[in-house]
Amino acid sequence: MRTSILSCMMVLAMNGAVAQEADKVITYAAGDFRVSTLSEGGGMAQSNLLKGATPEMLQKYLPDGTFLLEVQVFLVRTPDKNILIDTGHGKYLFDNLQSLGVTENQIDVILMTHLHGDHTGGLLRDGKAAFPNAELYLAQAEYDYWMNQERDDARKTLAAYGERVHTFVPSAIGEGTTELLPGIQAVEAYGHTPGHTAFLILSGESKWLIWGDVTHSMPIQIPCPEVALSFDSDSDRAIRTRRAFLEYVAKNRITVGGMHIPFPAVGKIAAGKEGGYTFTPLCLCEGI
Repeated sequence: MRTSILSCMMVLAMNGAVAQEADKVITYAAGDFRVSTLSEGGGMAQSNLLKGATPEMLQKYLPDGTFLLEVQVFLVRTPDKNILIDTGHGKYLFDNLQSLGVTENQIDVILMTHLHGDHTGGLLRDGKAAFPNAELYLAQAEYDYWMNQERDDARKTLAAYGERVHTFVPSAIGEGTTELLPGIQAVEAYGHTPGHTAFLILSGESKWLIWGDVTHSMPIQIPCPEVALSFDSDSDRAIRTRRAFLEYVAKNRITVGGMHIPFPAVGKIAAGKEGGYTFTPLCLCEGI
């Protein structure tokens, strides 16, 4: 699907988005780990990006025809490693890392949810790998998909990391275990792209799921998971993934984080009283 190469922010630009400030960083405790949201900014997107939303849904959940679409990066610090999940546009990433006392040389691992431009932008600097010591992981299906596209943006980016690129096959949510690192499992989240992947973080009693692009418009896709995005590579599969994830995290009381959830981009999912689900963001006061 040729349009899938477009980053969310390119789509925003085409829809007259208004830029937001992006100097926001917050860290939460997750057992023995620390999970930080690093904001890459965002803007207002138009509801015509959505697919399958009825006029009644739009009137109820997006009455002005817009929704806030931000881009986030997550940093997970374990006792042994500094792990990035995606790299956003790279516009604010390096300043945000510096604010936490973390340099590019100190990033040990980069986990990629998928290879859209608003997730890979920070991987390169001046055409070279921005993180010289990092091992880069992505799903085999995602790797295969982008290696066969006419545009070579992704190929050039991955080539900069050379033998430090590793592929894997994630497990379906709630079925089996694909552990990439101690306490971090890869979870199949196919649909937005052919190899889209989420990452389950487990430490002590703490359970977090960084779900990448399972949602883009929280106000409507949480209560109405059947609403898709026009540039999902497989809308039907993306919907099935979203339903499965929402059911699983609500049932198992797992904290979720998403690359397009508005800052602080983490919170709790619960079943809605009238169907669908609700999302409650973690309070900024819970940050450490």
